[in-house]
Amino acid sequence: MLDNSAKIKTPTASAAGNAPYRVMVVDDSAVIRGMIATWLGEDSRVEVVGTARNGKVALDALPRVGAEVVVLDIEMPEMDGLTALPKLLDADPDLKVIMASTLTARNADISLKALASGASDYIPKPSSTRDLQAADDFRRELVDKVKALGDVRRQKTGTVPSGDAGARAAARQVKTKPPAMDPKNVTLRTASSLPPQVLAIGSSTGGPQALFTLFGFLKNRINLPIVITQHMPPTFTTILAEHLERIAGIPCNEAKDGEPLNKGQVYIAPGDYHMTVVEKDGGKVLSLNQNPPVNFCRPAVDPMLDSLCKVYGAQVLTVILTGMGQDGLNGGKAVVEAGGTVVAQDEATSVVWGMPGAVATNGLCSAVLPLEQIGQKVLDLMSGGSR
Repeated sequence: MLDNSAKIKTPTASAAGNAPYRVMVVDDSAVIRGMIATWLGEDSRVEVVGTARNGKVALDALPRVGAEVVVLDIEMPEMDGLTALPKLLDADPDLKVIMASTLTARNADISLKALASGASDYIPKPSSTRDLQAADDFRRELVDKVKALGDVRRQKTGTVPSGDAGARAAARQVKTKPPAMDPKNVTLRTASSLPPQVLAIGSSTGGPQALFTLFGFLKNRINLPIVITQHMPPTFTTILAEHLERIAGIPCNEAKDGEPLNKGQVYIAPGDYHMTVVEKDGGKVLSLNQNPPVNFCRPAVDPMLDSLCKVYGAQVLTVILTGMGQDGLNGGKAVVEAGGTVVAQDEATSVVWGMPGAVATNGLCSAVLPLEQIGQKVLDLMSGGSR
């Protein structure tokens, strides 16, 4: 049965438009799920409607509690997170699932497989309860992701799910009007007339799935150095590189400090390091640093793009994929000011249209496209510049 440690609440009809996002926490550790539930419940825009000790309990409870977002542990008895994920999504295709796991190579690999199977995002848990109690970054990131994904769900469905029994009658599955879509009036710019010499990609929430799709299309069809900043912690970026290499068919590795850039190779910013590019001895090499986070992120997209503009000028081709926040906006401005080209993923195919929306609505893009069309656009720009 559902744990009693978290009370099940339901938004009233009068408050449904601003009702808190309804979350269920699934973890086999009573201490951790209680702590996460407490942290989430302290935010006025989040409501923990229940907790569960494994995937089976969560699956049984989902229809009753009306959760919009589930924080799902990976390693649990009876039914683990990877087994529960497709069953939860079958029960509610609009459910947003955040995979939570400790920082091990095995769990990073499972998290990426979960993303490919329909999970919306992931979050690495500190490796011990003591670490968890002090993990302000984890707490902030988790709350931000829950709210962002809850908002995406409501915009898509236009509903606030109700809870159990008598409370359901009060909420009456109240319709919420999604935020009015202001006319985006996205102004497109002419692409650089010069063929690109480097492809730079920035992504965050939903980014691994988008990268898999993009590189599946580009496989063996691109001969530029490719640099990627995906908001990810250590270990996860190592596993991401391994997955991308299998999909792209070209070498793909975490960047190493002082490493030269080679055509037809992919370099991923390592977790907890900003990745930049500098000129040295007549060549272009990677430079890693642990300067303060930018946009709350390290690695961050902006430092990468800023450095590329100084080295490649107008021959930088930038793709901004799905992600929370607006990392990449300032870097995108630098790319455009240097004469380079920015392409963004469109809202409909983004898990969260934060990062791509920021560059698109600020008039920095030469194209705003569905994910499936971005690969062909990259090839077109490589072969013909602004044509």
